[in-house]
Amino acid sequence: MTTIENLNPDVPLYARTGINLASAGLGARALSATNEFFAPLERMLEDNAPIFVEDKFDEHGKWMDGWESQRRRDGGHDSAIIALATAGRILGFDVDTSHFTGNYAPACKIEACSLPEGESPDEDTAWVQILRHRPLGPSAHHYFSCDSFESWTHLKIHIYPDGGVARLRVFGVPELQEVNKKGEIDLASSMNGGRLLAFSDAHYGEYGRLLAPGRGINMGDGWETRRRREPGYDWMVIALGARGTIEKAIVDTCFFKGNFPDAASLQAADLQNFGDGLTYALVTDSMFWRTLLEPQKLSPDAEHNYRDQLADLGPVTHVRFNIYPDGGVSRLRLFGTLT
Repeated sequence: MTTIENLNPDVPLYARTGINLASAGLGARALSATNEFFAPLERMLEDNAPIFVEDKFDEHGKWMDGWESQRRRDGGHDSAIIALATAGRILGFDVDTSHFTGNYAPACKIEACSLPEGESPDEDTAWVQILRHRPLGPSAHHYFSCDSFESWTHLKIHIYPDGGVARLRVFGVPELQEVNKKGEIDLASSMNGGRLLAFSDAHYGEYGRLLAPGRGINMGDGWETRRRREPGYDWMVIALGARGTIEKAIVDTCFFKGNFPDAASLQAADLQNFGDGLTYALVTDSMFWRTLLEPQKLSPDAEHNYRDQLADLGPVTHVRFNIYPDGGVSRLRLFGTLT
């Protein structure tokens, strides 16, 4: 059994359980930068870990996996603006300079603003500092907590004076948009605050993408377990983004053809007083949660929709997703209404 909290005790809790609001895969966008001579800003938002290719060069010089500006000679500094995937409260940052050794940015500062949907920052935008000047080092993760309790839509990262940042990850809690507070919404979606708490195994793929929007782009874009060689089955425990009544479920095995699970089921519980913590007792307790969906046979590379098959359990906050005996699932969607 693995809990997300315990994946790497050297990484802050917010980075293990928070949602990366600067994820390109969730919809974050690079808007502008003062300089992108060596490497474009958009690479800084990619979800995959940065790589280094020894002999790769382009017309500007050494190819680098991240954002890198040219050397400044004017006494100023560089900055860039990004749109977060969705409005949200920020818990902390990871300013990752992996593979940037003699060309990393020596320091950074981050500002934020909150704008109505569809609007972008301009010269009149009022920026609020949410991370003061912090030093950066070569080829390392730099974790900084954020004490702001407001909701933000855009960030402006300053680097001093120039250089490169491989990845910027902004961990937080999405704000449920007013338009989504009525009617049927995906209660498990990362964009609505759904979080993975624990799993039996996640040997392959990007398990965090299980709750991402859209369909998978390949077999690595989802949750896949190793081949089980012992009795039992695999599972995932999920905290919904909001308390609600689940009325429809979608289990999507997109791109999983020779390795899809034979069957899947759902269990659920209403733990509204549990809070954000996680204990092994909760994971153990999940085995005895009420059945939301009895085991259903799955097929390869397909969306499986369930509505009439779901039990009426009323409001729930947590779900246990079981797959039998192992395999891969691209997306899980749990639609319902807030309560």
